[in-house]
Amino acid sequence: MAHVITQACCNDASCLSVCPVNCIHPSPDEPGFPTAEMLYIDPANCIDCGACVDECPVSAIKPDDKLDETNRHFLDLNAAYYTDHRPIRRKPVALPLPRPRRPAHIAVIGSGPSAFYAAEELLSQPGVSVDMFERLPTPYGLVRAGVAPDHQSTKGVTRMFAATAARRSFRYFLNVEVGRDITLDELTARYDAVLHASGAAHDRRLGIGGEDLPGSVSATRLVAWYNGHPDFASEQFDLSGETAVIVGNGNVALDVARILVSDPKSLAPTDIADHALAALRRSKVREVVVLGRRGIAEAAHTIGEFAALGNLRGVDIVIDPDDLKLTESTATALAEGTLDSMLAAKIRIAQAYSSRPITPGNRRILMRYLVAPEAIIGESTAAGISCVHNVYADGAKVAATARRSTIDTGLVIRAAGYRGGPIPGLPFDSGRCVVPNDEGRVSQTQGHYVAGWIKRGPTGGIGMNRVCGRETARTILADLASGQLRSPEIPCGDVIDLLKARGAHPIDADGWSRIDQHERSAGHRAGRPRVKIVDTAELEAAAHHPVHG
Repeated sequence: MAHVITQACCNDASCLSVCPVNCIHPSPDEPGFPTAEMLYIDPANCIDCGACVDECPVSAIKPDDKLDETNRHFLDLNAAYYTDHRPIRRKPVALPLPRPRRPAHIAVIGSGPSAFYAAEELLSQPGVSVDMFERLPTPYGLVRAGVAPDHQSTKGVTRMFAATAARRSFRYFLNVEVGRDITLDELTARYDAVLHASGAAHDRRLGIGGEDLPGSVSATRLVAWYNGHPDFASEQFDLSGETAVIVGNGNVALDVARILVSDPKSLAPTDIADHALAALRRSKVREVVVLGRRGIAEAAHTIGEFAALGNLRGVDIVIDPDDLKLTESTATALAEGTLDSMLAAKIRIAQAYSSRPITPGNRRILMRYLVAPEAIIGESTAAGISCVHNVYADGAKVAATARRSTIDTGLVIRAAGYRGGPIPGLPFDSGRCVVPNDEGRVSQTQGHYVAGWIKRGPTGGIGMNRVCGRETARTILADLASGQLRSPEIPCGDVIDLLKARGAHPIDADGWSRIDQHERSAGHRAGRPRVKIVDTAELEAAAHHPVHG
């Protein structure tokens, strides 16, 4: 018997440190790690010790005899990885962290994965303390407000973050907006270093006509809405039509498509926002069309998420076989068995979907490849989207054909990706939408550092954010050890008084604990993980009132 990593994998690589036979790959020091969709266990070398099961923060690792019909294909997928990937068969050597010369106080702006992984590394050194500033009344960034509600296991990674926050040298300043409640200059004067981990919260534009029509919405807003983000709780989306169109085919696009066509009864036991669940119960959407400009071989969605679509009850995954065109070189490699095993698996999953019969009465997700949007059409509101069909013209490049089509829809969801925005006071690369940096050290701005998507762009998930956050933490510690950072001008002990004098309502660890208890208590009564509070004023009130009973 061997153990198997399944779809829930967050790729944070915690399991690697406890594996006694080095059979989990790729590791963070291997070239394939930054682009890996998940990690894989080599069945030929796994000794079934189970150490990785206990270490995995999201319960993604299972014995092969415990797999059911929804995840049995991961057994073959784990094995297939090792047919043509040659992992490094050694344990990575952990270099000792630089030790600061003096006690240091670090301000971290943001509370998502990269922020917490950096904080964890910083706090491992004696004399270092961390104050974490977050604009929202709740922590965890996209783990709370971005991970789909039907992916509850992925949210289990927050247990690791909670352990970091429980350390005596850590303080929360939730419900505090830097730039409004406290200035960046005021933080700089009070802390040895300021780490910006604010992510990439903006959506990428499509650059087509009609993009700003009502009914054309960004996936970032829709995701935040159904996840209970306070800024988007009052949003309204038109779910009165039978067809919705999503432009883009990454994992966010698949998440949105899945939520729109899932039976609301299957979503009711999750932590989906109540207002979203009520709207989905009234929804008339029966079909979601997902558009990808390029072919299946270049599709942005991961194998695990793509394969999991086939497990949706009452939902057909529809692909026209004619849409599964490949470049000549890819087709040849696939036929000869020399194509990368993970890419071959993705193509074969798509081919299997294309041959499935359609069940009358089912909702459906229609995956379209080599189809790009030209314009969103309509007068006062979106009424449809016109598309152009592409072909491979020169190697892997795609070119438009004369073939055009129109999809009637009142809801177009733009899922072309996230992008970072400028941070006042820091340099900004408007082309890459990142803060220019060297291993997290902000260019030409002493004492300021970045981690996560604002550092490297919106690529990679929790695993890359762990590597990224730890790299920046090591840079900060190295600068402290070398004496490059000056001591703060003002002790940071006055921050609470300063915030209160500004009329801010900071929420500390006890306040977040009370919010958490309120939500979990309400969830327990409803048979759910939690019932999210989505109003800022209600969150502030919950932070100051213990749960009784």
